[in-house]
Amino acid sequence: MDAIILQILNGLDKGSAYALIALGLTLIFGTLGVVNFAHGALFMIGAFCAVTLQRLFTISYETIDETKTDFLGNPAKVQTPYVESWFGPDVGQAVIDWSVPLAILFAIPIMALVGFAMERGLIKHFYRRPHADQILVTFGLAIVLQELIKHYYGANPIQTPAPDAFRGSFDFGVLLGFDPNHIIYPYWRMIYFAFAAIIVGAVFAFLRFTTFGMVVRAGMADRETVGLLGINIDKRFTIMFALAAVVAGLAGVMYAPINSPNYHMGMDFLVLSFVVVVVGGMGSLPGAVLAGFVLGILESFASMNEIKQIIPGIDQIIIYLVAIIILLTRPRGLMGRRGVMEE
Repeated sequence: MDAIILQILNGLDKGSAYALIALGLTLIFGTLGVVNFAHGALFMIGAFCAVTLQRLFTISYETIDETKTDFLGNPAKVQTPYVESWFGPDVGQAVIDWSVPLAILFAIPIMALVGFAMERGLIKHFYRRPHADQILVTFGLAIVLQELIKHYYGANPIQTPAPDAFRGSFDFGVLLGFDPNHIIYPYWRMIYFAFAAIIVGAVFAFLRFTTFGMVVRAGMADRETVGLLGINIDKRFTIMFALAAVVAGLAGVMYAPINSPNYHMGMDFLVLSFVVVVVGGMGSLPGAVLAGFVLGILESFASMNEIKQIIPGIDQIIIYLVAIIILLTRPRGLMGRRGVMEE
C-alpha cells in the first residue's frame, strides 16, 4: 500500500507539469486554432526566469574582511551580495533563499510580454494556414529560443534550489497510520502540486465567472458570431495567448527546483504534453487537465521495478500506448467536442 501511495504522489507531481503545459496549449488551440509547438519553449523560459532572478540576487561586490586572513596572512577578500548590503545580512540572505517563489512575480510580466510578442509578431500570420505550416514555424521558433538559452546560459543543467524551509521531506506514513519512514515525499513536490491546482482553478474561474472569460468561451464556440456583435475578439484572443504563456512560464518557474533547468527541457515536455492534449480532447480544457493527471499517474506506476521486470521499457511507452488505444476507440479524445479529430 505504501508503494502505491508513493507512486500516486509521483504521478500527481508529473501530472501537474503535464496538466499546466497542456492547459496552455489547449487555450491557444481552442481560441486561435493554432498548434503551437513553441509552447514547451515557454515552459523553459519560465524556468530560466527563476535562474536569472537567482543570479541577479547573488550579484556581489568585493570587500575586505579584517577579521579573516588568506593563506598569506593578508586580510581576506570576500564577496558580498548587493541585496545583503541594501537590506542587511538577514533579510538579504532570505531574499536570495526565496528567489524561486519571488521569481513568480518576476516571470509574470516577462512571460506575458513574450507571449504577446510571439502572437503579434509571428503566430497571427498563420491563423488561416494549414496546421502543418503552424507546426513547422512554431517548432522552428522553439529551436531558436532553445539555442538562445544554450548560448547565454550554457548547455549544462543549472541548479536552482528551493527555499531552505522546503528542502526536507514529509512523512506520509505517520499521517496515514503506516510505519514511519515508509512514505517519504519532498515538500517542494507537494507544493508544486498545490500550486498547479491553484493555477488550474484560477484559469477555470477566470473563464467561467468573468465577463472577459465568458466572451472568450463564446468566441471559442463561435468566433464569427461574437465578432458580428461588435466585440474585438482578436484582441481578447491575443490576451489569452499571453495568459497561456504566463501559465507555461509559471509551471517552469516552480519546476526549476525539481528538475534543474537546461536548454532542452522544453522539448522534453513538449511531445508528452501534446499527447496529453490529444488524449484529453483537442480544445477541451477539462480534458487536458484530466488527461495530464491520469497519464502522469500511469507513467509513475509503469516506472515501478515490478512492472518493468514484467514488461521491460513499459515506462517509456505507456503514455503513447494509452494514447493509441484512446484515439482508436474515441478519436476526439476523452472530453473533446464531437467532430474534432473525427473527420
